[in-house]
Amino acid sequence: MKNFITEFKNFAIKGNMVDMAIGIIIGASFNAVVNTLVKKVIMPPLSLLTGGVNFGDKKYVLREASESLEEVAIGYGDLFNVLVDFLIVALTIFIVVKGMNRFRDQAEDVNNEKVETPKNIKLLSNIEKLLEEQNTLLRKKKE
Repeated sequence: MKNFITEFKNFAIKGNMVDMAIGIIIGASFNAVVNTLVKKVIMPPLSLLTGGVNFGDKKYVLREASESLEEVAIGYGDLFNVLVDFLIVALTIFIVVKGMNRFRDQAEDVNNEKVETPKNIKLLSNIEKLLEEQNTLLRKKKE
């Protein structure tokens, strides 16, 4: 039991749990932003272009409702709305990740003077240079 508590403490302290919680909170907020963007910004002009059609109401009725039975319908309009949501989320995530990768690549480039390179990357770069010099010296000795 003590080992389990120690592992959990290490997990929480290293930031994994905090990072995950932050990701979930930001994801929930991001979902609200995307829903508003789709419903209030993208869909109204699209609906206007299609003659005022509300895509959320579009469905293919398989069985009409009667006194004793509910309507059975395929809601393809809702599917269209969800696909638009998905495309917006995917595009936004792509743009964010692309920007983050660009900044990370700049930070990891030890020759880039504009951005401060993390110490571990500098150290690895120095080790790499030393190994290259050592290999060059060893090759010259063999010849």
